[in-house]
Amino acid sequence: MTTETGAHPRIRSYVLRAGRVGSGQARALAELGPQFMLPYQSTVLDLDAAFGRAGSNSNPAPRILEIGFGMGEGLAEIAAAHPENDYLGVEVHTPGVGALLKQLGERGLTNVRVIQHDAVEVLTRMLAPASLAGIHIFFPDPWHKKRHHKRRLIQPPLVSLLASRLQAGGYVHLATDWQDYAEQMLAVLVAEPLLENTVMDYAPRPDTRPLTKFEQRGLRLGHGVWDLVFRRT
Repeated sequence: MTTETGAHPRIRSYVLRAGRVGSGQARALAELGPQFMLPYQSTVLDLDAAFGRAGSNSNPAPRILEIGFGMGEGLAEIAAAHPENDYLGVEVHTPGVGALLKQLGERGLTNVRVIQHDAVEVLTRMLAPASLAGIHIFFPDPWHKKRHHKRRLIQPPLVSLLASRLQAGGYVHLATDWQDYAEQMLAVLVAEPLLENTVMDYAPRPDTRPLTKFEQRGLRLGHGVWDLVFRRT
């Protein structure tokens, strides 16, 4: 993905689709949106205030960003398992945002905030350098046709931006079920001077990344999944 410069607009890695919003999702958007959703802004976000920690004298909780959380099952599960962390989910599709909000309400979770906006603009404008302890990007659109590879999210400018938002020792965790995309991801991450691989090539799936139903089905059919975990130097 390229950044927006002059007369050359950035190629977006997603296409907005008019997905159906279910009644439960719509109710969650209306009732829980004000509590958990943060509006996009062109200035740096006060994460302490966003997560209700303004004025606290203690060290802030680790902040983990998830880009493209889909229908939110994985993010909700991770947040429930790690209440000591704060999670910021960024997603453009309304049904997914509604589905995540519904799960937050059902699980009684308070350590998640949601921004419904383009992730690159959120990273560029709203998140300060060295503000994140981790970044998750699980199963981004593979844009499997060769002529569409330019739309893939994981490109050098984006990875450089991700690295700049990580604290020293912070991590970026990617996962894909497309081997050629995994190979591209690995090459791009290895080429980023601010990141180092935590293993030789691909990492075993960390316990912190729950298996989705889609992934479990793929594994039963013999499909591969590739995880990559790099740390900020």
